[in-house]
Amino acid sequence: MKPLDFLLSPISATASLRRAVRLTDRGDRRAAFPLLVRAARAGIPEAEFRIGRCYLEGAGVPPSRGNGVRWLEKAATRGYVEAQALLATLCLNGMGPGQTGVEPGTAVLFHGQTSAGPDFTTAMRWARLAAESGSAEAQAVVGYILGSGPENLRDQAASDEWYRRSAEAGCPQGQLGYALVLARSAEDPDVQARLIEHLRGAADKGLATALFLYGMMHDRGVGVPRDPVAAGRCYQQAAAKGHVSAQARWGFALMRGLGVAANPTEGESWLRRAALAGDPEAAAVVGDIYAKGGTLPPNYAEAAMWFRRAVDGRHKGAARALAMLHLTGAGVPRDQDEAAKLFRIAAQAGDTSSHADLGNLLLKGHGDPQDSIHTREWFEQAAESGDLIAAFNFGVCLAEGVGIERDDQKAAQWLRRAADGVVNAQYWYGRMLVEGRGVERNAEDGRAWITRAAEIGMIEAQVMLADMMLNGTGGPKDHAAALVLFTKAATAGHVGAMFATGALLGGGHDVPVDRVTAQTWYRAGAERGHPYAQMMLGRFLLRNVAGEHNPAEARIWLERAAAQGLQDAKADLATLPPAPSEAVSEEV
Repeated sequence: MKPLDFLLSPISATASLRRAVRLTDRGDRRAAFPLLVRAARAGIPEAEFRIGRCYLEGAGVPPSRGNGVRWLEKAATRGYVEAQALLATLCLNGMGPGQTGVEPGTAVLFHGQTSAGPDFTTAMRWARLAAESGSAEAQAVVGYILGSGPENLRDQAASDEWYRRSAEAGCPQGQLGYALVLARSAEDPDVQARLIEHLRGAADKGLATALFLYGMMHDRGVGVPRDPVAAGRCYQQAAAKGHVSAQARWGFALMRGLGVAANPTEGESWLRRAALAGDPEAAAVVGDIYAKGGTLPPNYAEAAMWFRRAVDGRHKGAARALAMLHLTGAGVPRDQDEAAKLFRIAAQAGDTSSHADLGNLLLKGHGDPQDSIHTREWFEQAAESGDLIAAFNFGVCLAEGVGIERDDQKAAQWLRRAADGVVNAQYWYGRMLVEGRGVERNAEDGRAWITRAAEIGMIEAQVMLADMMLNGTGGPKDHAAALVLFTKAATAGHVGAMFATGALLGGGHDVPVDRVTAQTWYRAGAERGHPYAQMMLGRFLLRNVAGEHNPAEARIWLERAAAQGLQDAKADLATLPPAPSEAVSEEV
């Protein structure tokens, strides 16, 4: 270098930096970049910092995280505070020196995103240097690491203090962090006022998480007047910045018209966006939209897909909803074992209704046998705390030996306790009294309990009470009342009651004979697979009992009954002449 150049180079480098800053302020970063390089080569740390930012942001030069971090590291090593603070943030987001994290701009501290492979140790080193030099942004980072970082770095008291210093300097990240610190003792009105002040400050500066939390406060009226309109504005702004939970809330507000004009189409779009980003509540709501339908019929296959996303996020409502789809085969294969797995997920998450559903499937032999133990434990704990429904379910577990050795005596005790408020328990306890299971046999008291359940509308209780009235068990015979109960249950779809109604109307009982109606009920039961109804329908058709003579159809129903093992149906078939095809075979 010539002597004159040597003397003028610092002046030239400083002038280049000033010129570059002016060009950057005017938006001409491409022209500014060479001037920054010139200044940086002269060892000016601000120029090194600005070059690092250019590479990270792709401003005036193709983006390159590696080059950006290297230039930032140079400036930070020379003591440039802004470079130290930014480098600390990059290390937290898995984008520091030697890290292979997400691309720049996709995960920013305090913005509701998650980081990939954070380097807390390096981040802390750079953040503390900048924080002690007065960087409010770095002070927030130090507060974050001391409060939420690895256990070996945590110091809650120091974290609170760094957040306070950052917040008082007006840093939005510090204001958010300090607001969360104050939330630990928000019962004090003065503390709550400071909390709201700092949270509002962070929200006003556009911090997504602060906007979301400030919206929640307006939504619920916590510390501020309840204001759905203000809540909606906060959710909308946070959603636009990519905050997933805010997207879900904003979508829900649009769906329901909460603080904003209802717009279901746009609302569903935001809910979908949140669901695809991993928000289980949003996925459950979208699934519910498809399951319920609207102007279009329900789409259970689409609903199941969204419920599955929500289940992956441990959403108990979605787990239960998807289990119900598998129980019925709506939109998914009918699979009771899969339903049991999903009921278990919902039950473990606290859904008490799923406890009972899982127990019912276990009684039928579906699900993991280990679930029997857990289910019984759930019911026992809830029953001992006074839950009558749980007491009923625990009694059934004891009566059927689900997850525990069968104990009829204890089962009767729990069922009696539940019978004061649970219809199913009244029926079960009544049955145990009639059968003398776990208690002294008392058909009269048993009939009284079953009557209570039947009067409330329990179909199984109606059928059992009708049978007791038919036979005079536990009280007088009353065929007319039995017919009324059987008809109610048959109309509700009980197959056994369909056969019983036909039998009562067919003759031989203390009710008017009506063989036409009897044949109608026999047919209803036969079509649903009841073997005795099939046999009786065959006899009616064969003998023209109700005015319809059809030997060919009679043979079909008798064959179906015989195939289910009814010997009387086989005997009826033996009296029939050979079918036409059989007669031809004999002639040949």
